[in-house]
Amino acid sequence: MHRPGLPGDLPTPEILWARWGLLAVLEATEEGEETPPVHRTGCWIDEGGLHLDDCGSTWWTLARMGEGRFVLYGEDESSGVKWHKPPIDMLAGAPDWLPYAKLRRLLDGYELGCVYWYENGAWSRAPYPESLDDDGLDCGMNRFVDRDDVVRSLGLGQGDCGGDAVLARAERHELTPGALESLVAASEDDLWELPPMLRALDLTGLAGDGESPDVASNELSSHGS
Repeated sequence: MHRPGLPGDLPTPEILWARWGLLAVLEATEEGEETPPVHRTGCWIDEGGLHLDDCGSTWWTLARMGEGRFVLYGEDESSGVKWHKPPIDMLAGAPDWLPYAKLRRLLDGYELGCVYWYENGAWSRAPYPESLDDDGLDCGMNRFVDRDDVVRSLGLGQGDCGGDAVLARAERHELTPGALESLVAASEDDLWELPPMLRALDLTGLAGDGESPDVASNELSSHGS
């Protein structure tokens, strides 16, 4: 990825949503839903979209804004946009459907590092001066760009319940409840909480309208480990 980022550095929003959403599903917990901490970390999803926050150097949100429209905004400590002189207007040339009230609150609080939006089949952002070194996109989003990196970050091993197979299901919007049940059942660690994972799956929309949970469960469990 380039520094500062270029719109072409990002995968399609559907792919970005699937990879990010899968992590949000796998990290879902009852504690995170019922008693959220003052500052939540990791990946999660709510009515406002997908979120990423490491409680330190980077936070991001990806939100659907209607048919074929997405907005990606956030900040990494590597971004020099908000400190640049003369000031950079991160919303220059932006469409009227962006969540301007939220974005302007972040801008007023010096909490925003960059904004990208997607419509008509392409990502866009405001123009940057040549003197800008970095907008934080690389450090914030590179974890989702290389598919092999995403698979490794899942830590699911190989086989039909492995990282590559589970990610492929998410990218095809076929990550059914039954597939999650099989994934949890096949795990040797008692780390996952299936009920909040299923609720997160529903919010991501990654299950699609395909096979029933029972069919998906049987399909995954019937193959070799």
